[in-house]
Amino acid sequence: MRKLHLSFIIISLIFLTVVVLFGGIQLYTSKNTVPGGTVVGNLDLGGYSQAHAVQMLDKELSALSNGRVVFTLQENKETTFSYTWNELGVSWDAPEFRAALLALSSGNLWDRAVARKNFPENWSLQVALDQNKLIKIFSPAWETEHFGDPVNAVRSLGQDDSIRYLPGYPAQRIQWAAFIALIREAIPNQIAAPDEPVSKSKIIIPVILQQPSITIESLKREGIHRKISQFTTSLLASSEGRVHNVDAAARSIDGLILPPDGIFDYASIVEAAEHDYGFREAPVIVNGKLVPGVGGGICQVSSTLYNAAIRAGLEIVERRNHSLPVSYVPRGQDATFAKGYINFQFKNTTDHHLLISARVQNGQLTIKLFGNTPENIYYDIESITKEVLPASNKYVVSSAVPSGSQEIILEGKPGYVVETYRIKKVNGKSLKRTRLSRDTYPAQPAVIAVHDLSENEGETNSGSRTNSRKPPQIIVEDGVDAPTFRAIYERELGD
Repeated sequence: MRKLHLSFIIISLIFLTVVVLFGGIQLYTSKNTVPGGTVVGNLDLGGYSQAHAVQMLDKELSALSNGRVVFTLQENKETTFSYTWNELGVSWDAPEFRAALLALSSGNLWDRAVARKNFPENWSLQVALDQNKLIKIFSPAWETEHFGDPVNAVRSLGQDDSIRYLPGYPAQRIQWAAFIALIREAIPNQIAAPDEPVSKSKIIIPVILQQPSITIESLKREGIHRKISQFTTSLLASSEGRVHNVDAAARSIDGLILPPDGIFDYASIVEAAEHDYGFREAPVIVNGKLVPGVGGGICQVSSTLYNAAIRAGLEIVERRNHSLPVSYVPRGQDATFAKGYINFQFKNTTDHHLLISARVQNGQLTIKLFGNTPENIYYDIESITKEVLPASNKYVVSSAVPSGSQEIILEGKPGYVVETYRIKKVNGKSLKRTRLSRDTYPAQPAVIAVHDLSENEGETNSGSRTNSRKPPQIIVEDGVDAPTFRAIYERELGD
């Protein structure tokens, strides 16, 4: 009996101990405060309620973010730029502390007790830097505004065709690796004490020199050492509109650099000239006839450049003669252009870059090519008329002409077959003769008015008997359009 009573007492004591222990643990884990002695980034949060501690932390982190940073330039420390840490993309937080705080009220009783028992006293702040925000502030536009841009070296041509160089200048740019390192070093890693005065961080922006993309050295490496060819044509008989068009195309090729094996494409030049300067009214060539049009004269530029190119020994990729001879170059030495149909192209077959210079001055168009070819080699050009093509007669009916009579409305012009040769000379001696082209300039028929076509049955007549309305292809040479001719022709087809 006595043993039973003792067992009961022991069991009661164990039960009471468990109840007391359980109650103590429950009381221990039910606290809603931060464990005493807890410090986060120099901020004492121990003993405060969890909600209040989080509010205190957020407030101090916000104050950190609004702290200001003053930037100065290395060479002008009087000029300052002030931004908050937040504007610079810097932020602070204590994610591990927040997670540990959450663990105090999460999980089972034992987990909460262990979390509170093992809760560390000191917590560090984690710092993040969003470099995109930083780069957005100190952008390339900001650098240009405060440092300027590098100035490229310039190649210029003297009146005597000498080649001169003006040096370029570098400009300062931010040295980003050092700049970011200085910013990271200046970022506060803890919260200031309540009695500690707020201080502004000061950073001198580190810079490096950015060299210009074009230097005297890079220009000289292109190998443009001297003038290698030149050709000039006259504009004295040209109208004001035609001179404008020639000048527009000349401006568009002036200063153009062609690398070795590069292809010069006149179609792109015409497009650029039309866009940049516009073309004016001047005669163009349509179906072998001069008619009013827009852009007349642009083939004088292609023809002048063609002559400079063949005299420099360059390879001609695409070139065609006009449908009738032009006055400003010899027959066989012209290069026509018809938008969408005929182009002019040549290739830089030298080992160095080519520079094209084009000027309209004193009633002349002069095109020069600068590069680097052997000085003892030059080229002569010879054009030979191999055949003269007689003009035919084209008869048209006119009631104003008496029966049995004729009236010449338009004089015919003979055509030509011309061969052009390039003669290579070395030290003044002819070494090689190469045929460049065999060109045909069709004869232009004489237009003769008669009373009745039957009176001229036995004579040459190019198409006056036909009533065909099939429209011929309207190809505009030496210009970009012939709106009046096109409108008249379309109206005639509609009648």
